[in-house]
Amino acid sequence: MTAGASFGESVSVALASLRSSKLRSFLTLLGIILATSTLIAVMSVIRGMDLYIANAVSNMGANAFRIVRLAIIGDVDPKKYLELVRRNPELKVEEYDFLKSKVTLLKELGMEMTRGASLRYGEESIDGVSLRGVTPNMGVISNIEAASGRFLTDTENAHRVNVVFIGNDIRERFFEGVDPIGKSLQINRRPYTVIGVAKKQGSVLGQSLDSFVVVPIQTLFKEYGARRGIGLYGLAVDRAHFNQAQDEVRMLLRAYRGLKPNEDDNFSIFSSESIIDLWNQLTKVIAATAIAVVSVFMVVGGVVIMNIMLAVVTERTHEIGIRKSVGARRSDILNQFLVESSLLAALGGGAGVLLAWIVAIVVRNYTPVPMALPYSAVIVGVGLSTIIGLFFGIYPAKRAAQLDPIEALRFEK
Repeated sequence: MTAGASFGESVSVALASLRSSKLRSFLTLLGIILATSTLIAVMSVIRGMDLYIANAVSNMGANAFRIVRLAIIGDVDPKKYLELVRRNPELKVEEYDFLKSKVTLLKELGMEMTRGASLRYGEESIDGVSLRGVTPNMGVISNIEAASGRFLTDTENAHRVNVVFIGNDIRERFFEGVDPIGKSLQINRRPYTVIGVAKKQGSVLGQSLDSFVVVPIQTLFKEYGARRGIGLYGLAVDRAHFNQAQDEVRMLLRAYRGLKPNEDDNFSIFSSESIIDLWNQLTKVIAATAIAVVSVFMVVGGVVIMNIMLAVVTERTHEIGIRKSVGARRSDILNQFLVESSLLAALGGGAGVLLAWIVAIVVRNYTPVPMALPYSAVIVGVGLSTIIGLFFGIYPAKRAAQLDPIEALRFEK
C-alpha cells in the first residue's frame, strides 16, 4: 500500500485482514451481532403489533367509540376493578333507547350483547364460538363486510327472526365447497338460517378473528334476556365532532343515571384511540428495556473490538514501521485502523440484520406473534454498529499512528 492510501485500498486491506483470521473476527463480532439482532427483533415485534392494533384490536372506524359497563385500560388494580364491578351497573336497553332519542352528534348508535355458543351442522359441531347479538347498524359501525350474502336487517331484528351471519371459520368448518346461504345452522340447539358470510380477517396472537356468528340482538334477548353483557357503539357524524359526540353521550347517560356533578362516571367510554394510546405507552417501556439490553451488548462488543484491534496493532508494528519509513503520515495509519474497526463492526451489524430477518420469518410463519421488519431498523442496526466500531477503534488507531518508526522497525513478533 502507498503512503497516501485511498479509502478503497484501506477497505481492501481491512477485508484481507478479516479473512485471514475468520474465527477471531467472528468471536469479535458476536456481541455486535447479538445486539443488532436483538434491536431489530424488538423493533419488528413492535412494528407488527402496531399494524395489528391499527387493523384488528380496535375493530372500529376512526369515528367510532364504545360505551361499556367498565373498561380497565392500562395497569389492572384488583381493588379498583372490584370497586368498579360493585359501583357500575349493567347497561340497559332503556338507556340505549334514551340515548338514541336524544343524541344529535351521532350518525349511528348500535347495541351488542355477546355470549358463548356451541354450533352444529349435520354431524359436525364446534364449541366456544363467539355469539354476538347486534343491532343491524353494527355492520356499518364495526366495518363488517360480507363475502357472500348480506348482513342483518331492521325487519329481522324487530321480528326476532332466527337468522345468522357467520364468520369465515364457520364457513370453512361446516360449508367447505358448499354455498351456506339458506342452510340451517344450530346455535345452542336452536335452528338459524344462514344469510351471509363475513370476509376473512385472519388471526392475531393465535386468536382467530373469524370464529363468530352474528344474530339480531332482539333474537338473542328472546333467548337469554337483556339483563347483562350489553355494550353500546357510537359513530360520530364526522371526525371534527368526535370528541363532542363522546361528551354528549357521557352527559346524557350521567343525566339518565342521576349522577351528581362531583360523582365519577359509573360507565366507561373508550375508542380506538384509547387502545392505540395504551399501546404507545407500552411500546415506550419495551423500547426503553430493549435499548438498555442492546447498550450492554454494544458496549461489550465495542470493548472486544478495541482489545482485538490493540492486538492487531501489536501484530503489525513492523509493518507500520515500514510504511512510516517510506513516507506514510500519521493520518494514513490512523485512517487505516479506523476503517478496519468500523468495517468489522458494520459486518457484525449486517450479520445481526440477517439473523433478525431469519428469526422474524420463522416467528411470523410458525407462531402467532406478528412481526414486520421495518427498513428503518436495518439502517439503525448497521449504522449504530458502525459507529460503535469507529468509537472503540479510535484508541488502537491513535496508538498505531503514534508509533515511532525506528522502534517499530526493530520490533519482532
